Amino acid sequence: MTEKYMEASLGMPLGQVLALIQEGIMKKCTYFGVKTYKSPIDAWIYQEIIFETQPDVILEIGNANGGSGLLLAHLCDLMGKGRVICVDIDHKKIHKKAKNHPRITFIEGDACACFQSVAKTISPDERVLVIEDSAHTYENTLNVLRRYCGLIKPGDYFIVEDGICHHGLETGPNPGPYEAIEDFARENSDFEIDRSRERYFITWNPKGYLKRKGNPGLS
Repeated sequence: MTEKYMEASLGMPLGQVLALIQEGIMKKCTYFGVKTYKSPIDAWIYQEIIFETQPDVILEIGNANGGSGLLLAHLCDLMGKGRVICVDIDHKKIHKKAKNHPRITFIEGDACACFQSVAKTISPDERVLVIEDSAHTYENTLNVLRRYCGLIKPGDYFIVEDGICHHGLETGPNPGPYEAIEDFARENSDFEIDRSRERYFITWNPKGYLKRKGNPGLS
């Protein structure tokens, strides 16, 4: 990564800035020493949402090395409540720090295929936050949205990651998450795209903060 510094790069186009941040995320970003493919700006938004909504369950679909799952579990530790369910087709790369955290449960398999197994671990009265970060193809993202949206209660969130694919960065599937989000929002009037969660301007999840309409506590 070619080092560039803010005070000498104020005239740089945003597209170049995003590419530099992406390079840093993919090559150097860690959480508690665990490789983590996550924008730190969006991670901050996650903790805001988690504190505000107080989920009983955080369901992360797509886990890589387990760094973001560990972050979510630590946030639960700080709140004194909540647990994390990590779903992926392969958990061989999960770091032992994540594997050993008592709040994290790992379920291996395709997210849509194992939905019933996941749903059985969640009580009907539990509030759930879902974070989709798996294949990023249009078809997979839309299928996951359709399959898991029923777990979200009014006032809670379904976060879809990496809508930045071809909407800020020329990388990933095209069409991808961004287009799947738009189509899901058009077909499901229970959810609205909450763009207030993009208030720090740079996000890897444009249009990806989906909030179920209605008052918290109502289903």
